Amino acid sequence: MASFFSKLFGRSSGSETQTQPVEGKAENYADCVIRATPKREGSQYRLAGSIEKSTPDGAMKVRNFIRADLFASEQDAIDSSLRKGRQIIDEQRAALFSDDAQSRSV
Repeated sequence: MASFFSKLFGRSSGSETQTQPVEGKAENYADCVIRATPKREGSQYRLAGSIEKSTPDGAMKVRNFIRADLFASEQDAIDSSLRKGRQIIDEQRAALFSDDAQSRSV
């Protein structure tokens, strides 16, 4: 009976599910590079990626994002990660890279 509940709630044999990054895809958008890097979790993929932008002094700033959305297909996760990256840029354009942090989560 405990095995049934473990499987039902996402646990198997007492070990936590490990996330593994998947080789994704990159695209240029609004002077930034969006990298889709979904994380494999069991048989599903979690939406994740990063947004990179070069500063005038040549430094690279990176904003990482990860969301709760899970997909059965790796390609669906990549497409959604790129779409989410574009949405983040559109919504936070001025504030996204306005701080001094080289890397942070958004």
